[in-house]
Amino acid sequence: MASTSKTPLQSRNLPWVEKYRPQKLDDLISHRDILSTIQRFVREDRLPHLLLYGPPGTGKTSTILACARQLYKDKEFNSMVLELNASDDRGIDVVRGPILSFASTRTIFKKGFKLVILDEADAMTQDAQNALRRVIEKFTENTRFCLICNYLSKIIPALQSRCTRFRFGPLSADQMIPRLRHVIQEERLFVCFQSTSMAYGKVTEDSVYTCTGQPLRSDIANILDWCLNKDFTSAYKQILQLKTLKGLALHDILTELHLLVHRVDFPPATRMTLLVKLADVEHRLASGTDEKIQLSSMVGAFQEVRDLVVSEAS
Repeated sequence: MASTSKTPLQSRNLPWVEKYRPQKLDDLISHRDILSTIQRFVREDRLPHLLLYGPPGTGKTSTILACARQLYKDKEFNSMVLELNASDDRGIDVVRGPILSFASTRTIFKKGFKLVILDEADAMTQDAQNALRRVIEKFTENTRFCLICNYLSKIIPALQSRCTRFRFGPLSADQMIPRLRHVIQEERLFVCFQSTSMAYGKVTEDSVYTCTGQPLRSDIANILDWCLNKDFTSAYKQILQLKTLKGLALHDILTELHLLVHRVDFPPATRMTLLVKLADVEHRLASGTDEKIQLSSMVGAFQEVRDLVVSEAS
């Protein structure tokens, strides 16, 4: 009785991404050809090593977890499945430690193979991937490995050749909308943002943007106005003040500005010049450069384009 009474509370407290994660392969809403192939592997007890790759949010992790739940009972799951994700160390030590230890041991009361799930495997170092290749070769009889990544090119060829590869393409809106409606109906909400409803009670456009840390559309409009109509120093100071006050990331500001730039009536050549400059700023940010320096570069790009438009008009 205790376990049944705790279940609803545990389910209620789960993040929705976990609460509504498909529990069986049949619950998944896309990639039927991939699912039917994996179903056949499971049914015939000949599951190979898997490499699932594709954009985020396309069902890679949900697929292998549903497969694992189909392979193992609840009481066996923790002893037969090892799942490592991006929050774990991805160096060679984790391969020589937890992975090697798990793969090299057999369970006494369960026949069949264990399953190691390595999420975001493209974050593993080259040394770790080479060490993993040797572990896979040595313990294939006892353990199956499933590597999940966004970028196939970051997985070494030696690992790719030892796995059956499946590409998960983006889901269409027609596939996603029915599932979203199901969540909305279950949670009795009009907008599917759990954290916003918990933090603010009432879900509005501003509360959603604020809760997710995204810049408001009005803030982006102000930033664009300052960049195009104020002098460099004033624009820089006002954007920096807004950025600090609201805890905004320059990368998020750039993403929203990119969308807005397409709506401004720039000459085509001028728009292309500006977009190239913004792309350069984003690239330098991704390389770990200082945000204040790149903010200066972003403001400078807009001011340069503004002066170019003015000179062409005169």
